[in-house]
Amino acid sequence: MTPRTDRLLLVNAMLGQFISGFAGRSFVVGLPTIATALNADILWISWAIIAYQLAGISLSVVFGRLGDIHGRHAIYGLGFVIMTVTAFLCGIAPNVLWLVLFRVVAGIGAAMIASATRVLAMEALPESAAGRANAFMTMSFHGGLLLGPPIGGFVIDALSWRWVFFVLVPIGVVGSVLTALRARERRAMSEAPRAAVDYAGAVLLVVLTVVLALLVDRRSAEVVGLGPQGVMAIVFAVTLGGFVVHERRSRSPIVDFALFRIRMFSFGVLSLTIIATSTSALMLLLPFYLQDILHLSPSFMGLLFLAAPVFTISLAPLTGLMTDRVGPRIPTSIGVLMTMAAFVVAMSFGTGSHWALAALLMALTGVGQGFFNTANQTGIIASVPREYRGFATGMVQMCFGLGSLLGTSLGSVLLTVFFRYAGATATTPSAADPASFVFAMKATYAVCLGLTAVAFIASLMRGGARLGV
Repeated sequence: MTPRTDRLLLVNAMLGQFISGFAGRSFVVGLPTIATALNADILWISWAIIAYQLAGISLSVVFGRLGDIHGRHAIYGLGFVIMTVTAFLCGIAPNVLWLVLFRVVAGIGAAMIASATRVLAMEALPESAAGRANAFMTMSFHGGLLLGPPIGGFVIDALSWRWVFFVLVPIGVVGSVLTALRARERRAMSEAPRAAVDYAGAVLLVVLTVVLALLVDRRSAEVVGLGPQGVMAIVFAVTLGGFVVHERRSRSPIVDFALFRIRMFSFGVLSLTIIATSTSALMLLLPFYLQDILHLSPSFMGLLFLAAPVFTISLAPLTGLMTDRVGPRIPTSIGVLMTMAAFVVAMSFGTGSHWALAALLMALTGVGQGFFNTANQTGIIASVPREYRGFATGMVQMCFGLGSLLGTSLGSVLLTVFFRYAGATATTPSAADPASFVFAMKATYAVCLGLTAVAFIASLMRGGARLGV
């Protein structure tokens, strides 16, 4: 840790967070255009998304731990190089098969970047400013989410879909150069021997997380062409058992289970997974309600959805300062309460509700993320020993990714179950029966409210001490 701010390193870390948020959102905007241009159906385009997501979920912890052992600047810089090269290759892809292959490699680069951004930001600021460091990360990531769709749409209209990828190239080049400069200045390493890399544990963890991701996201499993869910559950259980046994015997495990005895870390991971799951389910169903039930235009919906990232970005600095002064428990608890309030608003929706209710919901969601994300991620990373902070950063990325997939799957299943319970004649939820659809949506949100209540309890149980005290 430095006694003063390393501005260049902080800017570099912010750049990594920004490109992580921007790249995903700008690509999603171009999906219909890309599919048409490459004569691809929705299954092939789904592969381009799934492969990228699976790489990020399964490899973030592995690269985080490798960065702890061999130096995170090397991992981070290589991630920028891979992202830069694959962005160019995706832009010149002649067909959808090549696009999918390049996206797989791009996902590996994205996992390398994501595994180091937050811990690098914390290294750029004094130890007492860990909350403010993570505030910069929250602002950067949500800034990418905010700017990705409008810039992506403008680039597609003004140039072509290929420029959605080309615009990432200069960002990647700048990130690669900045990382190289900082790596050269920090090349002096400790004379202490490095821990051995648990490659077998790394492979098992990758297999475990991929199987888990496909188990909770049945759409992805169907695209990949895997077998029945019961068979996948058995594979997951066997792999999990083997992984636990191996890690307990390893001298330098990829996942040190002793870290989960740290309350700030374990309850932070639990609350992050729950919040990611519930908000993912919220965002899955809300667009269908706004467009098919309230008949709002896509452009107006886009304006409503801007409220969340605007509030999140605006509140992140305050949350970072609060976290440094009083610890993560109070701001994370406030964030969970705001998220619960958003679900209470969502449960009041009707077939003829005013759009202002949806605007209030998005505002509360943004406030909740603004308080929760910065403080919770600070608590997770700063609570572990410094030699495991890359691992903790990877855990943040993995939990967020798995929670998002779980929320999508849970939202779909619950909506279908409650839709049929409402007495609808159709087997698939549809706005053709508005009353049943709204009932099913509100019941699904009630379950999500219960989940966030568990996250609130977990947030309170993490302990109230300031970090570093």
